[in-house]
Amino acid sequence: MSAENDTPAGRPRGSARPGYSFDVKLWKVTKTGRKSRPWRLRWVVAGRVHGDTFTTLALAESRRSELWQAMNRRGEAFEIESGLPESEVRAAAEAAEAADAEPPLRWFEFCRKYMAGRWRTAAAKTREGMADGLAAVTLAMVKRGNGAPDDETLRLAFRWGIVPANAGEDPPAELKAAYDWVTTTDRPLSDLDEPQVFEEVLYRLSYKLDGTPAAGDTYKRRRRALNTALEHAVVAGELPENPLQRARRKHVGSNEVVDRRVLVNAVQARQLLTAVSYVGSWDRCRGRRLVAFYAVLYYAGLRPAEAVGLRRSDCHLPETGWGTLTLRETRPVSGKQWTDSGERHDRRGLKAREATSDRPVPIPPVLVAILRAHL
Repeated sequence: MSAENDTPAGRPRGSARPGYSFDVKLWKVTKTGRKSRPWRLRWVVAGRVHGDTFTTLALAESRRSELWQAMNRRGEAFEIESGLPESEVRAAAEAAEAADAEPPLRWFEFCRKYMAGRWRTAAAKTREGMADGLAAVTLAMVKRGNGAPDDETLRLAFRWGIVPANAGEDPPAELKAAYDWVTTTDRPLSDLDEPQVFEEVLYRLSYKLDGTPAAGDTYKRRRRALNTALEHAVVAGELPENPLQRARRKHVGSNEVVDRRVLVNAVQARQLLTAVSYVGSWDRCRGRRLVAFYAVLYYAGLRPAEAVGLRRSDCHLPETGWGTLTLRETRPVSGKQWTDSGERHDRRGLKAREATSDRPVPIPPVLVAILRAHL
């Protein structure tokens, strides 16, 4: 393995600072027997050998070119201890000094900024789902001690605090103590790399407040919300990697198989619709609305949000025979704090379809008669 002294004859030879030297020899790139990083570059500073390995030949040659330019074009001295040019040592020291001067990003502030960035483009149910997942993790990302509020109040305070409209506002009186606790005892985001903290995070994803296992869909939704947030943190440079990718995913069995023992048959459906008509029997108005609501769920197979979004203009209800419902929007219920309109129900297009598309649904004569009576 030959070494090249690439120092030109005309290069200035001043005295270097203590710990630095102009005596640098740069060797050629060689190939090693390793599979992961097979290319090696070595150089000598004041008799001390330094080196690095690379995944490709191009990366190794690029690094060699950087060192060569520092030696010959810029005439830099190299630090004997690290083997790096003086400019790189100085840049690394400045970066470390800046990192020490800037306080670490804390969990609540990260969540607040993340939710503000996602708010404009996310549906109300998506906003609520993100808040729920991050609120569960928050119970692992705050320190506990004497006077700590209960878990449920901490969750409510966190969910209130990350709504962008509440930024700068005073929390409700019943949440003030918990909000102060969440915002003052939360851990730095980087604490997710600590094994003990991360184990607690995984527990909070999988279990409810009473210590019983969360439903499979709940676990998936919480993990998905946390994973998306951590991927954002990696892209923003707040974390070197997503720690959730190192954790083995919990196997959650599917429970989407229909249990025929609890299905409502035709006779039971008529009895249930009759019974629900007596809800609010003092004026029968509420019961009559519920009859139509549950009838379209049972006879037409609509989602609840689709039934809420149904309008008279969407219904073709002939006097006899089958009719048609043309679905155009859904009205999922989320809560006033999650919608842009301030209403409990958000306005969205049909699920898994373009916003302007619709879906015709044929309905049997029995449902046509119920809807005609309802109107």
